[in-house]
Amino acid sequence: MPVYNQSRSRIVQIIFVAVFLVILGQLLHLQIFSSKYKMQAENNARYRKVVYPDRGLIYDRKSKAILENTIMYDLMVTPSEAKGTDTFALCNILGIDTATFRKRIRDVGFKNSYVRPSVFEALLSPEMFARLNENMYKFPGFFLQDRPVRDYPYGAAANVLGYLAEVDTSFLRRHKEEGYEMGDYAGMTGLERSYEKVLMGQRGIKYFIRDNRSRIQGSYENGVYDSAAVAGKSLHLSLDIELQKLGEKLMGNKVGSIVAIDPQTGGILCMVSSPTYNPNYLTGNMRRKHFSELYMDPRTPLVNRAVNAQYSPGSTFKTVVGIVGLSEGVIDERFSITCNGAFWGCGNGKPKCLDRGTFNLTSAIAHSDNTYFATVFKRIIDQQRYGSSDSSLNIFNKYAASFGLGKRLGVDIPSEKNGNIPTPKYYQKIFGPRWVSCNIISNSIGQGEVLTTLTQLANVMATIANKGWYITPHLVDSIEGGDRYSLLAEYKVKHHTYNVPDTAFEAVHNGMQGVMEYGTGAAAKVPGIVVCGKTGTVENYLRGVKQKDHAFFGAFAPRNSPRIAIAVMCENAGFGASSAAPIASLMIEKYLKDSIAGKERQDKVEALAKVNLIPERMRRAMDSLARLSRTKDSLNEIKQREKEKEMSDTMDLEERPAEFETRGTDTAIKNAPATPAKPPVKRQQASPAALPDENKKVNNNRKTTKP
Repeated sequence: MPVYNQSRSRIVQIIFVAVFLVILGQLLHLQIFSSKYKMQAENNARYRKVVYPDRGLIYDRKSKAILENTIMYDLMVTPSEAKGTDTFALCNILGIDTATFRKRIRDVGFKNSYVRPSVFEALLSPEMFARLNENMYKFPGFFLQDRPVRDYPYGAAANVLGYLAEVDTSFLRRHKEEGYEMGDYAGMTGLERSYEKVLMGQRGIKYFIRDNRSRIQGSYENGVYDSAAVAGKSLHLSLDIELQKLGEKLMGNKVGSIVAIDPQTGGILCMVSSPTYNPNYLTGNMRRKHFSELYMDPRTPLVNRAVNAQYSPGSTFKTVVGIVGLSEGVIDERFSITCNGAFWGCGNGKPKCLDRGTFNLTSAIAHSDNTYFATVFKRIIDQQRYGSSDSSLNIFNKYAASFGLGKRLGVDIPSEKNGNIPTPKYYQKIFGPRWVSCNIISNSIGQGEVLTTLTQLANVMATIANKGWYITPHLVDSIEGGDRYSLLAEYKVKHHTYNVPDTAFEAVHNGMQGVMEYGTGAAAKVPGIVVCGKTGTVENYLRGVKQKDHAFFGAFAPRNSPRIAIAVMCENAGFGASSAAPIASLMIEKYLKDSIAGKERQDKVEALAKVNLIPERMRRAMDSLARLSRTKDSLNEIKQREKEKEMSDTMDLEERPAEFETRGTDTAIKNAPATPAKPPVKRQQASPAALPDENKKVNNNRKTTKP
């Protein structure tokens, strides 16, 4: 053999050996060292089922379960295994079309991969579950997953309890270390959000073995790799569900809120936001549709007005001004002022007062005299010992902050607002460095730039009731099994007011008792109970347009051993004495006496519940939305009829003789057979799938506050 042929032969041999070694190495890698294909084979034979735990229950102060669990089912899909599915049958059951089916498959595959189970149709109705359950053999790759969902036996406290929703990609990014997966549900608002880590529990996993047709054959490895689900912990609230229901009834057909607090513990007894909704409305397979309806409602029922809305507190703020004036020594209990119709200390006759006469602190609170409190506030800001208006306002704000104003209290409900106690820096920008007390005199009567939430106002009432201290308002008193995450520690601490003597609180108590006995709130007395209260009527503007006054009322009772502090606000409802105060009166009676006694008081409950105080602008918006909805329904009906007619015409053409397709129109008509045309064949179509706050900024001009 020539030398060059021997060289070529060796090269070929080397190549064959090299290829053999590569193949042998790859076989060794795949069968011995790599677990990739082993895992894929096991995954084909093994089915992983997530076991969702029961979320923790929620009980009121009397151990009544106000939030429970029930079982519903999700239709799950593993897209890579959904070959051979009877798409038409599945779409017919779900009420969707094939385009929607394909889109959902693409979406779940994109979000959660094609080889992992994802929710295809969440929270099936009982009827849909029954139809699917008997036809599941037609739908390979699909299975039914049981899931505990929320049930609200009292149908109340929606804004307090919050709601659950399926997590999305943005939620998973924000909580990537917390073990959530696509298809999981999490608390989005209310206590469900604040105490999510307590309520959610821990998911379990079960593994099953299946055959080559994906049929479950039994437990995988006798359950060695299974993990049990751990139920969430239950919450015990300070909330009184019967009081909450009464509050929601009284606030029907009104916009506003009620907050009641136990002054001794800081526990929130009720937190009503109106308008509200039945929390069961946001469970089940119609949740998205219902959420959309609530979101579009001009009255914004999804907003918790108790913590998310800010208002000028009006005359209820005069209690704080009086306490600061006494504490700073610019007045005493005997100090009196004569009002001739307006305050002239700033030369412009503003603010005006409704009651003329001479008032000391007690009678000024009882009759809500604007001139008296404008004088007190001016004296506080004009004190020479602090050197400037800036320094004096800082001192005033220090008192206000010690009552929990101008900052978030830390209530265990998400999205709490700060309120606003304006600072010297703010006024320097508006009036310059040498601003004076007359520039901000509206603050003396709770208007101007002063803003509070209703929860802050209820907390002020609790602080006055306690004569100088409060515990941060909260809803959860205790957690089953203990406070593992120290969520309740801050609700055990007393916060004390700044430099206020007991005598100042006693003097204000006298005035607030006078409000209920002979003053602006006398019509809202509670039989047999000594109540200390304060009315407020607040002028407000929306985009520069004057609106009807807001109605406020704050109170606590009984005076000597306070058990409830309450604040009520009705938007655009007029005088606080005529709307907010009667509601508070009934709420106080219900809580302290456990019932509304006597036919007269019970009739008052029914009468107040029927009073419609929805603001006119909201009524107009609701009417417009209703008309738009009716128009859309009409258009949809017309389109459906046109579609049916088009389909009917098309079907009719399909029934005609062949000559109609080959001749001109005139000829076809002339030679048409004399037999009558067959009626069009009606074909059933799958119905289309049912696809699924605005806090308005108020321009609080400096105007007179009425009692």
